[in-house]
Amino acid sequence: MSGHSKWANIKHKKAKVDAQKGKLYTKFSKMIIVATREGGPDPNANSRLKDIIEKAKEANMPNENIMRAIKRGSGELGGADYEEITYEGYGPGGAAILLDVMTDNRNRTAAEMRHIFDKHGGNLGEAGCVAWMFDKKGLFIIEKNENTDVDNIMMVAIDSGADDVEEQDDSIEITTSPEQFETVKKALEQNNIRISSAEVTLLPKTTLTLSTKESESMERLLEALEDHDDVQNVYTNYESSDSEE
Repeated sequence: MSGHSKWANIKHKKAKVDAQKGKLYTKFSKMIIVATREGGPDPNANSRLKDIIEKAKEANMPNENIMRAIKRGSGELGGADYEEITYEGYGPGGAAILLDVMTDNRNRTAAEMRHIFDKHGGNLGEAGCVAWMFDKKGLFIIEKNENTDVDNIMMVAIDSGADDVEEQDDSIEITTSPEQFETVKKALEQNNIRISSAEVTLLPKTTLTLSTKESESMERLLEALEDHDDVQNVYTNYESSDSEE
């Protein structure tokens, strides 16, 4: 995602932590295994698997690793049986945190998540405690340059069913319903509009700015969560501030 996106400080992606390719490939492998198990090994008939494979290839994950994960998901090869779990909780200052996790040991992961939250001034909550604070949305980020036709991009997006289009200093951000995501994506591609980032994600309905001390604790908590091998995605309504108040 663009570092200039207004969501860059809200939706904590894992690019920084996952610079180590081995860790990133492990996370993609888990996602491929689960997607294959639930929707079958054919990417053309399994849109979730197809999307994950595209992202894995963008990250230069070797094709043999991808095929091995598909075979594990389809049962051709042995291996761990992963399940998807959502954890919810609160960080310092009451900021909401929601985690997508894949694990082969639910009890171990739950204990480790609780430990991380407690260590950094947060609290692991019950299911549903913060999920209502987020909307599931399709999100496209398009980097701007001197040749970008902003009006055309906005027209294509709206005509194909986008909910909203916002122009930022260095990017254009398009949000859609999850149902319209593929339609809008196809329209952008057919009009040769280069997409920097495209995903169905969770966006906060409102954001929360913390004090400097709470922000520092929150950043440490988010980093610890993002660094955990089982954590796939971290979402929060916390918005970091550049001010030094």
